[in-house]
Amino acid sequence: MRIMRAEQFKLSREVEYGTPEQNESVRQTVEALRTRGDEALLELTERYDGVRLSAAQLRVGEEEIQAAYSRVEPDFLEALRLAAANIRAYHERQKRQSWMDVQPDGTMLGQVIRPLKRVGVYVPGGKAAYPSSVLMNVIPAQVAGVPEIVMVTPPATGGKPGIDPYILVAAAEAGVREMYRIGGAQAVAALAYGTATIPPVDKITGPGNIYVALAKRAVYGAVDIDSLAGPSEIAVLADETADPAYVAADLLSQAEHDEMASSLLITPSAALAEAVAAEVERQLPLLPRAAIARESIDRHGAVLLVDSLQAGVDVVNRLAPEHLEIMTADPMGLLGSIENAGAIFLGPYSSEPVGDYFAGPNHIIPTNGTARFSSPVNVDDFVKKSSLISYSREALLRDGAHIMTMARHEGLEGHARAIEARLDKEAAAGAAGHENTEGKRA
Repeated sequence: MRIMRAEQFKLSREVEYGTPEQNESVRQTVEALRTRGDEALLELTERYDGVRLSAAQLRVGEEEIQAAYSRVEPDFLEALRLAAANIRAYHERQKRQSWMDVQPDGTMLGQVIRPLKRVGVYVPGGKAAYPSSVLMNVIPAQVAGVPEIVMVTPPATGGKPGIDPYILVAAAEAGVREMYRIGGAQAVAALAYGTATIPPVDKITGPGNIYVALAKRAVYGAVDIDSLAGPSEIAVLADETADPAYVAADLLSQAEHDEMASSLLITPSAALAEAVAAEVERQLPLLPRAAIARESIDRHGAVLLVDSLQAGVDVVNRLAPEHLEIMTADPMGLLGSIENAGAIFLGPYSSEPVGDYFAGPNHIIPTNGTARFSSPVNVDDFVKKSSLISYSREALLRDGAHIMTMARHEGLEGHARAIEARLDKEAAAGAAGHENTEGKRA
């Protein structure tokens, strides 16, 4: 693992844009699904997944879901249920309520919060199957109150229509009953525009490969999306007190995701840098996905030397990593200085997989430096907000002239006259009332 000064390092993020060929392929796929629906979906599933299906086979049946339970181990099911309970409890704390504020003059302002009606969840199924991603997408949507949640995931490799049983069980445990055996850009387009078999959704969430990311970008506007997820990232900010074996293991936990993943150690300790680099070389060959991890470490991994922990914090804030681990003598002492990070793990026992699988916070986290302005998937991603405005007569009489002034400053006379019509009528009514009062007195 290369060791260098932090100022010499630049993390390449160009992958998020895709190549011209990838973009054109996705454009053609999206257009085919938009115009030809199921026909195109079946053709592309056969082309890219090697599975020939009929429209009737797209949806996963209840028997297949139940049969999946017999193919998973009891300890997996127990762990899945415990993780789901933790995830649900964490996201329940994120719920917000509608509110109204009534003023003494009778004006009422507020906000109505409603769940989205229908959400599509994309679950990867290529190089690896991720049942944990099912929980992280579905549970926040359920907590938000989304009534219709649909899952899409590619058929298992090998030319057969089956889906990984662990994904099916995770979806069933999370409460999903509408599932389709489709993947890639064609699945994203099908969710966005709908087909004869698959009704369209309001939002698409979930990570995928570059084709999935580009397809989400292409359909954004027709539907909402969670984010454009890039390769996984981890940055470990550590001092001389950190255990090199722990640091190396955590760096490799991200490197094994895919060849484009980024694993960085940021430290002022040259001794720790050398020890971690050596430990990575010792541990890496022992991984079943060693070839993937090796390419990731060689291409996008590094140990970055800094002059101080504060200088390390500055590097972290510049990188805005997806995952940040702080392994120092006083992790909490640095927390207040961290401005940009998707998820922050404090101390030697808060290994990144704790958050990936079990603790409760969402593991769908902003990548590619977007933690500068965005957040992990949460309950707010599955609701929409409407503003409430009920102005009283008294308030309009008080504020009407100001509103007209602003409208006319922007050249929108119609806006001003909409207010003026009310003010004139109220003024006329007031004058008439005054005349009637004077007449009665006379």
